[in-house]
Amino acid sequence: MNQPKLSVIIPCFNEKETINEIINAVQNAAYQNTEIIVVDDCSNDGTKEILENRLKNKINKLILHDTNKGKGAAINTGIQAATGDLLIIQDADLEYDPNEYTVVLEPILNGKADVVYGSRFVGNDAHRVLYFWHSVGNGLLTLFSNMLTNLSLTDMETCYKAFRMDIIKPIVIEEKRFGFEPEITAKIAKTKCRIYEVGISYYGRTYDEGKKIGWKDGFRAIYCIIKYNLFR
Repeated sequence: MNQPKLSVIIPCFNEKETINEIINAVQNAAYQNTEIIVVDDCSNDGTKEILENRLKNKINKLILHDTNKGKGAAINTGIQAATGDLLIIQDADLEYDPNEYTVVLEPILNGKADVVYGSRFVGNDAHRVLYFWHSVGNGLLTLFSNMLTNLSLTDMETCYKAFRMDIIKPIVIEEKRFGFEPEITAKIAKTKCRIYEVGISYYGRTYDEGKKIGWKDGFRAIYCIIKYNLFR
C-alpha cells in the first residue's frame, strides 16, 4: 500500500446513537491506510462504554478525558497522539461522509497543498437544507475571518480540515471548545503554507438530533478571529 498513513481524529461527546456507524464508515472508507484515534470528552450517555467494549478492536487509539474539556481540547489531545503522515478531523455524528477523504486529501496527495478545507458551500454535492440563520452566521464568520487572514475561504467553520502532519503538529492549540476553527485558520494562515478548498457533501443535524453548537459559540468565534489574527 503506497498511501501515506492518515490519522483520523474523532472527538466525541454523548454520541451513542452514531458512534458505531461513524467508526464503521471510517473503517470502510475508500482511503484505507488509516489510524483511527477517538477522544471521548467524558461522555455520560453510554458512548464511553460502547467505545471500550463493542468498538474496542476497531479503534487504534482510544483516549478518555476524565472531565468534559470541549471539542477543541479533544482535537488537541488527538493531534498529539497522532502518528500518521496526514491528519483529518472527523466529527462523531453523521454530518460528514468518510468516503470523501480521497476528495479532501487529493490536493495534498498530488503535492499541491499542505492544508485542505472541505467546503459545504461549493460544488454540486448533496447538502441537507437546515437553518437559515445558522447559514448566515457561518457566512459572516468566514467573511470576517477572511478579512483578517487575507484568505478566500468559503467555509471556515467546516469540520473537514486535512493537514500534512508537519504543518499541524507544531501548532499550539489554545481553544477548548468550538473556537478551534477560527484559531487554527488564523494560525495556519500565518504559516504561509499552501491552502486549498474542495467541495464536499453535508448531512447536517437538527438540534433535536444532537447538534451542539449555538449562538454563544458564534460570539466566541468572533472573539477568536480577532484574538488569533491580531494579538497572537
